[in-house]
Amino acid sequence: MSPCPCHLRVSFTTARSSGSRPSAAAVAAAVARSVVALSLSLSPLLVAVAASSWRCRAACAPGFRASSYRLHPAVAAALYLWLVQGRAGPEALGLLQPLLAHLEQHLARSGTSHLAGVSEGALGVGMGWMSPAGQGWPQLCELQVLRSWFGAVSALEPCRAAAALLPEALRELRAHLAQHPPHLPSPPREPQVRPRPGGEGGAQVGTAPLTGCPQQDEESPERACAHAQPRCASHASMPGVPSPDGRCCRYSRLRGWNTLFVCGTDEYGTATETRALQEGLSPRQLCDRYHALHADIYAWFRISFDHFGRTTTPQQTSIAQDIFQRLLARGFLLQDTLEQLRCERCGRYLADRFVEGTCPSCGYGEARGDQCDRCGKLINAVELQNPQCKLCRGTPVVTPTQHLFLDLPKLEGRLEAWLERTWAAGEWTANARHITRTWLRDGLKPRCITRDLTWGTPVPLDGFRDKVFYVWFDAPIGYLSITANYTEHWERWWKNPQQVELYNFMAKDNVPFHSVVFPCSLLGADDNYTLVNHLIATEYLNYEDGKFSKSRGVGVFGDMAKDTGIPADVWRFYLLYLRPEGQDSAFCWADLMLKNNSELLNNLGNFINRAGMFVCKFFGGTVPAMALTAEDQRLLARVTLEMRQYHQLMERVRLRDALRCVLGISRHGNQYIQVNEPWKRIKGDDRDRQRAGTVTGVAVNLAATLAALLQPFVPGISAAIQAQLRIPPERCGLGPGLTCTLPAGHRVGTVSPLFQKLEPEQVEALRQRFGGGQVSGGSGAPQSALNFTLGTCSPIPPLPIPSAKGNLVRQLKAAQAEKAQVEAQVAKLLELKRQLALAEGRSPEVPKGKRKK
Repeated sequence: MSPCPCHLRVSFTTARSSGSRPSAAAVAAAVARSVVALSLSLSPLLVAVAASSWRCRAACAPGFRASSYRLHPAVAAALYLWLVQGRAGPEALGLLQPLLAHLEQHLARSGTSHLAGVSEGALGVGMGWMSPAGQGWPQLCELQVLRSWFGAVSALEPCRAAAALLPEALRELRAHLAQHPPHLPSPPREPQVRPRPGGEGGAQVGTAPLTGCPQQDEESPERACAHAQPRCASHASMPGVPSPDGRCCRYSRLRGWNTLFVCGTDEYGTATETRALQEGLSPRQLCDRYHALHADIYAWFRISFDHFGRTTTPQQTSIAQDIFQRLLARGFLLQDTLEQLRCERCGRYLADRFVEGTCPSCGYGEARGDQCDRCGKLINAVELQNPQCKLCRGTPVVTPTQHLFLDLPKLEGRLEAWLERTWAAGEWTANARHITRTWLRDGLKPRCITRDLTWGTPVPLDGFRDKVFYVWFDAPIGYLSITANYTEHWERWWKNPQQVELYNFMAKDNVPFHSVVFPCSLLGADDNYTLVNHLIATEYLNYEDGKFSKSRGVGVFGDMAKDTGIPADVWRFYLLYLRPEGQDSAFCWADLMLKNNSELLNNLGNFINRAGMFVCKFFGGTVPAMALTAEDQRLLARVTLEMRQYHQLMERVRLRDALRCVLGISRHGNQYIQVNEPWKRIKGDDRDRQRAGTVTGVAVNLAATLAALLQPFVPGISAAIQAQLRIPPERCGLGPGLTCTLPAGHRVGTVSPLFQKLEPEQVEALRQRFGGGQVSGGSGAPQSALNFTLGTCSPIPPLPIPSAKGNLVRQLKAAQAEKAQVEAQVAKLLELKRQLALAEGRSPEVPKGKRKK
């Protein structure tokens, strides 16, 4: 009887059959290159810690597999602290102590001298310690079973010989770590295991806990994901759909982590009030319509909110007013006179977004009254040069009025101390950190939190009861109130920073409100609120060679995607593939077609379809027996490496790169099939037929693994794979390593193609359709309140984009025509653009210079 293929790998790039031992040089090289060693002075020296889950399920407990996955990054972090930063001793080893204690318990329970429960021969692809146990590591003395195992392994000849080669390897390792520093986790907390109401265990994968409460155990951190709410009176645009936080929450649920995912429509403010007047509706009626519209869009994109709520609820009023009262009682609110723009023609004060003018910082001619879209500077409406009322295009006048302010300078010290702690342990994107630092560098100023409106949360203070809270004071509180509408135990999520990790996802223009203003409100309220731990902000997604523009009919928006005939999962895939994580990116129809046809159809879909079809065609729909060879083990090692990278990237919310790991696995699978040619071997002798069975079994198990890995990104495709391969629900979770999900004898279902080819004619028609000129507005396609031309109650049909004139100019330049001829045509083109801008209510100013692609 052959030994169980359960083993631990010393290197992710090599695989050896059990029974052979690596050379000393191989062990030393693996230690350096895999970043899985501790120094001889911190003896003993740990080498690779990564449990391969391609094993019989009984060989290793799930808790041991999970802990080995957690131990590997902890070792890398300890190495970085010691080798690069010179922080040796308890500071570095403190990261490892709780995890090593778990290994001690596993060895004690198993009654074996081998971690994976296999013979000593598997050590060649296993885990070792390279120096005498116990010396220089007092913490190890408490772990008697593990220390005994260390001693036995370090006495083996390959480990002893490798120790002499390590000094040079460690110098190479130090240089590598300096260039590629690992994530430095916080020291693991001691688990607080307590009985769970409603049954045993934690929240089920893919479901919310029955109580709606955080529940902690050793392997299940509590995660709350909050997605910045879309405005009630605007359509969800393609840059924000599908939401990246949805992928992270699906991943968390797959890992069995207790996760809450909330979002909702931000329904208060002048944008809603004015739009309702234009459409002859009450603000509530307008919000009801758009809330349903947003919910439908997110449902079509398969965004898996635990609760999609809204801010116009009694819970919102209660929580917002409580935070306000606590800030008032603690002296963090100021009263001052604010000079505000008032339109005498309209007879009303003008909210920020209904004033337009020239930015005082960069000179942009279409800056809003609260923020400049070009430079990102937050401004007050009275600072605008040449202001205009967007309702009537009249010139507003400055009028003094009393308002309340959040005293940000008084809270600045608390904010900086909190940011220092949070940045040390959390994942904040570079742009989020930079934007926050810019605010702090310039010095915080008091921020007005009231407005002269009727549609909003009332201010509960005499002298201000005719005012409402400013939307950016009120709206983030919606995360709390939406949770309160979902569960009566909302405070266990939002007043529980010791147990809950909070993730916020947004575009970069929303960063200051989530990193400065809202945290200051909660810090000042001083009620043990859960503050954001991880703030993930994206750059901007552009459209072809320009920008998305609802008013000009340029771009695909959330409510339009369904009508393109392209499946939701293809949209999900492509928008993630070009997600602007580090810099702006651009949606391009030709690139969408290319990625669909190459990555989805020819790479991913081709591999999964072939693997399933081979089972049906050659083996009657039953997974054949597998006899793994060294070549198969090399494939499994490569896949394990990709999976570990996938997990690390998902943990750090680098979703785009994690998706590329999934595509890399399917490429490995395609190459594996192509090299082994099971369609030929099945026609050969017994040995060839056995090899065809092994290749087919490995391939279909790889396809089953891809179904789990794909679930956060393309849940519809993942479900289709699970249905076609008949993967049992209990095997649809996502562990840290590769598992044999479909054993020999498993019956698969009917296998069919997962993707359809996009034809050039189809894509060109869509490009023309969404390239500008289509009329937007009316009951079928209501405008965004933030982009709507507010000077009229009826949308003005836009003029055709003067593309023909633009093509003529390009042709003349390409033909090197006379300068005067080119300039004459350019002048005509600019005039057409000026007329178009005027018809759309925009500034006729033409930007100088040409945008770089």
